[in-house]
Amino acid sequence: MNENYYQDFSAARTGLQGKCPRCARGNLFDGYLAVAKKCNVCGLSFSFADAGDGATWFVMLFACVVGVGSIFGIEAAYSPPIWVHVLVALVLIVVVPLLMLRPIKGLLLAQQWKTNAHEGQT
Repeated sequence: MNENYYQDFSAARTGLQGKCPRCARGNLFDGYLAVAKKCNVCGLSFSFADAGDGATWFVMLFACVVGVGSIFGIEAAYSPPIWVHVLVALVLIVVVPLLMLRPIKGLLLAQQWKTNAHEGQT
């Protein structure tokens, strides 16, 4: 296809949805976090995709601050039994990061493609 055919899609929208950053229709991921080899619609090679540990760090930072802060807040306000803390901790520190990891990784990869970012070269 002609390169001029593609619109300038939002990296945030396509990345958070896990769609191809060029055509916004193909899938960016082949599994939960495994990046596909290429777009199944426009054929864009995802060989540029290298988010490294960036998504993990952003999600971990958010989950730890919100999770631990919520746990302390619940303890200070209500002093609930330990099982309530375990339940809250499981949701905030395990489930929420698992739900956030794929969209954040997609966002970083889409932004990497949009800005044509590459590894540093010496």
